[in-house]
Amino acid sequence: MSRPIRIGVQLQPQHAPKYGLIRDAVRRAEDAGVDIVFNWDHFYPLSGDPVGAHFECWTMLAAFAEQTERVEIGALVTGGGYRNPELLADMARTVDHISDGRLILGIGAGWFQKDYHEYGYEFGTAGSRLNLLKESLPRLTARLKKLNPQPTREIPILIGGGGERKTLRLVAEYADIWHSFADLRSLRHKNEVLAGHAAAIGADPSRIERSVPWPGAEQAPAFIEQGVGLFTVGVSGPDYDFGELERAIRWRDEVNPEQVSGLA
Repeated sequence: MSRPIRIGVQLQPQHAPKYGLIRDAVRRAEDAGVDIVFNWDHFYPLSGDPVGAHFECWTMLAAFAEQTERVEIGALVTGGGYRNPELLADMARTVDHISDGRLILGIGAGWFQKDYHEYGYEFGTAGSRLNLLKESLPRLTARLKKLNPQPTREIPILIGGGGERKTLRLVAEYADIWHSFADLRSLRHKNEVLAGHAAAIGADPSRIERSVPWPGAEQAPAFIEQGVGLFTVGVSGPDYDFGELERAIRWRDEVNPEQVSGLA
């Protein structure tokens, strides 16, 4: 493995009527040894009561940044049409500084129609949302280079999605991490498509970390064979049950090579 296996947790900010429940889950996740704490960028729950309790993504990430010390943080993923890309770049830079360089900037085209209609964004079509993402990414990356002060590091960009013609082309050009919901058979094919897009622009596809939802310890090794290095366990409020997350962390510690101190 060229990279150590990492385990993320997505703390889905739904059905938690008090923010303290989420704050406690963040603390427990970092104490448990997780590598990344994600939330998501929606305005309404995706399961259960459709108008249940819910909190906003990026203000929450600033709180994550201030609360934590070790874990990386980010959205899995930001809705590409919800914020002006220059503003999003400035928000990301600010959270990057608050966290001392632990932000991952996750972004995708968006898909949840209720978010768009209730908050006054144009839903359009899957194609128009992807076109908007294509237009936004160069604006976002350009603004990051203009900000004063600059980000503390080159903020890793995570792109979520699996469209072979448009999304994977953007992954090849802009992403440090690619998050996919593909099954094993589809992932093999999409890896080939991504490699083709990378070759067309002279990029190295091996630099892009592959990310998928946690499939369980039995299936995870097969995903590693397809280049996956980041697995994320999703948990919902109000309880934020970490049973499966703790199993994933124990599995990670068994499969990662041991670090030998004192060796270069």
